Amino acid sequence: MYETQTYELILKRMLDRVDADLDKREGSIIYDALSPAAAELAQAYVALEINLKLSSTQTSSSEYLEFRTSDYGVTRKAATKARRKALFFGQNDTPLEVALGSRFSIERVNYQTTERTSTGHYILECEVAGSIGNQNFGALLPIDYISGLVRAELADILIPGVDTESDDDLRQRYLLRVRQPATSGNAAQYRQWATEVSGVGDAKVFPLWSGPGTVKLAIVDTEKQPASTTLVDEVGDYLETVRPVGAAVTVVSATAKGINVSAVVVLASGYAIQAVSDAFSVSLEAYLQEMAFTSTYVSYAKVGTLLLNTLGVIDYTSLTVNGGSANVALADEEIPVLGTVGLGV
Repeated sequence: MYETQTYELILKRMLDRVDADLDKREGSIIYDALSPAAAELAQAYVALEINLKLSSTQTSSSEYLEFRTSDYGVTRKAATKARRKALFFGQNDTPLEVALGSRFSIERVNYQTTERTSTGHYILECEVAGSIGNQNFGALLPIDYISGLVRAELADILIPGVDTESDDDLRQRYLLRVRQPATSGNAAQYRQWATEVSGVGDAKVFPLWSGPGTVKLAIVDTEKQPASTTLVDEVGDYLETVRPVGAAVTVVSATAKGINVSAVVVLASGYAIQAVSDAFSVSLEAYLQEMAFTSTYVSYAKVGTLLLNTLGVIDYTSLTVNGGSANVALADEEIPVLGTVGLGV
């Protein structure tokens, strides 16, 4: 709005107001007197432009975006700690009991046992909040001595650790709140309730799925992958505390539908097929995450566009998606996930 209010334009307007019979050339007394004022006014217009953008949810950021969203009860989600499954073994791979609070490390990330699920099987919580707790799998090293321990293994992600909510994600939740008002236990409110639980990336609501008074929710985690049993239980427990009286709520994980892509590509000079395949897999996975609960199919044409836009690809032939050359339909509770990518030359 104020981008045209430059130093030069402001100074010209000021000089135009001075009588023509006075010396207004650069270096004159009047010019030198007005020039600093014009510069300050130009900076003021820059600040006005910034403040105007910060006042709108669409263009705001950081704490200024939070000021806007908090008026509607939407606050930024804090980072949360990953909860993981761990297995402990003694001699001859015998499951081993360990004390709660025992600490272990893998790749400089520390975890602590918080709950025993069965003999030798425990739930660990990462000591650092954020997605860093989701990244490693495999052998754990004990920080403190544990009698009889031969092997410890970090396994499944039960509830993924989540980084502090980004501006874009906060903005989307705010827009969802104001554009789809949640009230009286409608579908929008159930989706809102589900996404308030840490670790939930999105939810799809099925009202009256099994008759009057019944509601079903399918959920995904923050990576837009099927939710773990632990996360499903947490969402179910939370909904029991907020649902309307008399509603029967069922929470399930979304079902993964693997998307397998193969094609023959023509590579630009200097590119290796493995590097191109890896780059295409990244863009394809991002597209599939966007499609979770937002589309009823995976577009064959879109997959082809992603492949053609991959750096190093000049052209392609024989493209198949799940063995065919058509869109791949998704059932109500299905989400697309990356399967196999087979590119040849």
